[in-house]
Amino acid sequence: MPTLPKTLILTGASRGIGHATVKRFSDENWRIITCSRDEVPDACQRDPNWHGHIPVELANPQDVTHFIEEANRLLGDDPLHALVNNAAVSPKTEFKERLGCLNGDLNTWRRVFELNFFTPLTMSRGFATALGKGAKDRGAAVVNITSIAGHSIHPFAGSAYATSKAALSALTRELAVEFASLGIRVNAIAPGEIETDMIGAEYEPLINRIPMHRMGKAEEVAACVYHMCSKDFSYVTGAEMFVTGGQHL
Repeated sequence: MPTLPKTLILTGASRGIGHATVKRFSDENWRIITCSRDEVPDACQRDPNWHGHIPVELANPQDVTHFIEEANRLLGDDPLHALVNNAAVSPKTEFKERLGCLNGDLNTWRRVFELNFFTPLTMSRGFATALGKGAKDRGAAVVNITSIAGHSIHPFAGSAYATSKAALSALTRELAVEFASLGIRVNAIAPGEIETDMIGAEYEPLINRIPMHRMGKAEEVAACVYHMCSKDFSYVTGAEMFVTGGQHL
């Protein structure tokens, strides 16, 4: 009887790091279940490894619950081998002004934490049983996408985003300890300046702060996520890998 492919669940799949990560896992013949605010592009929908996509607004707790229920239904009794919590929001003003502690309204802060922090927590809890099956099958891992902004003040990433990512780094450590008893590893990837739709011309001066003197590519982050979920990292949990070209140093 042929062995079923490993299965990945990833949030925020329609663009940037999420989209590149889905492509990397698909290239490695993983089965993919995703969600985002948008529909998946037609080219991706034709990917035979894309097992399901559910359009949801993850800043809405009811939508998060809906996604978990639907994704678990798609899984059935099959194990889950990787959960990648990628979806996040970094709000700015209409003039792309950085939102700090004094000029951002509290409802915006709550929305940011709902998506960037509480959604990964809820996802991890909601898929713990399926991940436990994956751990007994061929290993299971959770990867949270944090940020360099969660570790030092960033000129463009706002305070709500930065503190939510710092909280996600702490959550990664807490989950790693609790999930270890289930055989599930929990780690984080902290990207720096990555060439995505979030990056504008105002980011160009930051290249001088990067020892490698260039921005990273989404595919480079995706490669790190993939290897975090592979047997090569079977004794790594509670870690946070900086994918910054040395900018965090």
